[in-house]
Amino acid sequence: MARMSVLTRSEAQTRARLLQVQQYAVDLDLTRGEEVFGSTTRIRFTVREAGTDTFVELRPVTLSSAVLDGVELDVGALAEGRLPLRGLAEGEHELAVEAEMPYSRVGEGMHRFTDPVDGLAYLYTQCCMSDAPLVFACFDQPDLKAEFRVSVTAPMEWTVLGNGVTERVGEGRWVCAPTQPISTYLFAVAAGPYHSVRTEHAGLPFGLHVRRSLAPYLDADAEELLDITRRCFDRYHEIFDEPYPFDSYDQAFVPEFNAGAMENPGLVTFRDEFVFRSAVTDTERQTRGMVIAHEMAHMWFGDLVTLRWWDDIWLNESFAEYMGYQTLSEATRFTDTWTDFAIARKSWGYDADQRPSTHPVAPDPDAVPDTAAARLNFDGISYAKGASALRQLVAWLGEKTFLAGINDHFARHRFGNATLADFIDSLARASDRDVHGWAERWLRTTGVDALTPQVAETEGQWYVDVRHAGSRPHRLALGLYDRVPGGGGRLVLRERLERDVPHDSGQSSVVADGSRPDLVLLNDGDLSYVKVRLDEGSWATAREALSGLPDALSRAVVWNAARDMVRDGELSPWAYLETMRAHLPSESDNAVVQSVLTFARAQVADRFVAAERRGEALDVVAETCRVVLEATAGAADAAGAGLRLTAVRHFIESATSADELGVWWASGAVPGGPELDAELRWRLLLRLCVLGTAGAEDVEAALVADPSATGEEGAARCRAALPDPGAKAAAWRAMFGEVSESEALSNYLFTATAQGFWQPEQAGLLEEFAGRYFVEVVELARRRGESMAEAAGRYAFPRASVEVGTLRAGEECLAGEGPTPALRRQLADQLDDLRRALRVRGAL
Repeated sequence: MARMSVLTRSEAQTRARLLQVQQYAVDLDLTRGEEVFGSTTRIRFTVREAGTDTFVELRPVTLSSAVLDGVELDVGALAEGRLPLRGLAEGEHELAVEAEMPYSRVGEGMHRFTDPVDGLAYLYTQCCMSDAPLVFACFDQPDLKAEFRVSVTAPMEWTVLGNGVTERVGEGRWVCAPTQPISTYLFAVAAGPYHSVRTEHAGLPFGLHVRRSLAPYLDADAEELLDITRRCFDRYHEIFDEPYPFDSYDQAFVPEFNAGAMENPGLVTFRDEFVFRSAVTDTERQTRGMVIAHEMAHMWFGDLVTLRWWDDIWLNESFAEYMGYQTLSEATRFTDTWTDFAIARKSWGYDADQRPSTHPVAPDPDAVPDTAAARLNFDGISYAKGASALRQLVAWLGEKTFLAGINDHFARHRFGNATLADFIDSLARASDRDVHGWAERWLRTTGVDALTPQVAETEGQWYVDVRHAGSRPHRLALGLYDRVPGGGGRLVLRERLERDVPHDSGQSSVVADGSRPDLVLLNDGDLSYVKVRLDEGSWATAREALSGLPDALSRAVVWNAARDMVRDGELSPWAYLETMRAHLPSESDNAVVQSVLTFARAQVADRFVAAERRGEALDVVAETCRVVLEATAGAADAAGAGLRLTAVRHFIESATSADELGVWWASGAVPGGPELDAELRWRLLLRLCVLGTAGAEDVEAALVADPSATGEEGAARCRAALPDPGAKAAAWRAMFGEVSESEALSNYLFTATAQGFWQPEQAGLLEEFAGRYFVEVVELARRRGESMAEAAGRYAFPRASVEVGTLRAGEECLAGEGPTPALRRQLADQLDDLRRALRVRGAL
């Protein structure tokens, strides 16, 4: 297979100036076995200047022929994924390319998966952002949009899905309806013996698709999925002037998918974990609903109007992220989405924005010189921070003005490409406010602003001085709360004051009559993206009455402030754990419970407290979960059952003794419920393996009971977690051993093995591997590509080793030229998190 070369922005600009692409006719033959598929592409394009030299991208196993305007090209000229086209005359041309392309096991290009339950094979494409040349020959850049005409030959019993409505036209032969002009990275095909649920809405065919072994689980949730889809579709038609721009709306839940989902026009692909095999909380259903709404928003922002170059990733992702949460809350039963965003999603942006690798939401184009650099910006900045900025923009402009600007943007650039400047110009036309100035301060800058209050009283009055560290304007609310006399820790809202904090204000003040409130909460309602602190009196109130705040979103703001203070070394991790123990059992919002427990377990216990006291921290988490379990015993409602399930999961992960877990395992249930379904059994077995009371034979027996793909991942995770030198060596070989791509672990099995491998309880066994990691991961990334480099950097990094020696070894690795861009970014972020953990430990 030809090596990939990165496309530079300069090359893309030149090619866009010289070429216009009218049509791709892509014919795929999926009947050539398990390693390759046939790909024949005819590209109709126009050259604007005589004598043009350019190139087409493809990364085949074998390039059989390339014919330009009837003249055979030298296939040997293909190098690093580029076939040169030289001396082109002005006018129309046709290029025909025949090749055999590789199936992928790492989620790039055409991914092939064989279901271990029934042996059936499934295929799907993932072309974003630069993997379309693994499927067909193309001019692979977002601003060379074209019509696609796609045909597919597949096994007789398969279904084929595409960007347009598909029709079976013969035995194993399928044709997709021609598309509107779309970018190459949005090309999509899915093929296999998919189980489908189909309906029609607003005159369009809608479909849900999943592999057959998951059919019962899709059928059980189909009405909920379709109801959310219909409601979001209708809501977008209420707020957008431009109608849905494609001829159908299919949603395929596919195996081993690297992202959460992908916004292919007419054929959205989702990771099939969203088809739930086991019990889930309402928070998880809400998250699935948000992803549905997010991807549908892309049909307008991303697909109808597409970024010109990858420096404007945020134009796609920030908008879809914001609309996903907002539209779900407006159109469905999930009305508290912004609490989940505040407590669970926003921290992704805050954390990313405090690392050396941070970048503006809308980076300078020169900071994204090529596709390798652009790939790194699919991160918490482009998603969570960008969505937070848009939420702040809506609060500042007003929703009506914001939507007017959006609709102007769609009208001006439909089926074309646009930039940040185009977007801001559309908003400015709809408003008399300085939108360009707002964009410069919010979208072109890095870092997190911070607001710190000082509250004091004088005779008959109180006041708060707010110190502003940063350079952005903020439209936000101050929540003023008082204790309820004899109210058992309840707080009541006295008043919520809306204020503008100017961008150049080092300090601003509020003065009011009466006594000071017991709690002054900056950014109440979480409308802005900013770190907030509590004054001494307000923090004392929060420590005693946090769970008494009447609104879950307000409680989330306080929990986020506490989280930030721990990470910044301003609050003892033990104070956080004690606050959790005091207030989490009274928390009614599962998103808050889930996020606080996750931070306490994965960050506070595993990284921030000293290793010798980790067991104490885990016991606090487990005790908190036990109180929640006692309070929710026998819960029949969805909210109570969700809280209970969250507590069971975190109790399992935090147990320091196997005694009680062994009883649960033997009985097949948690006393008072729930019964152990497949997900809980694998979670429980993993902890038993870590603690050394389950062995390889237990893992194999569990895999016999659950031979699904999820079962295979669970078994890989458990095997890697066994406290045995042989098991650790075998897991390491599976991850890093040099074998053929067909024998190597798939992306999901690699991730599962890595997740099981690093266990803080097994420090002695793992010591040698922490040093080996920084040598062997570099070769793995070079050998297996950027998706696996990202997975190896994220999941296989020695997180359990919070040691200066690990930091030094990582810094030495980064100082060399070996790491690929994706690996380098992951290592830089992991090492920065390690430095933070060491600082927090040192502060204790």
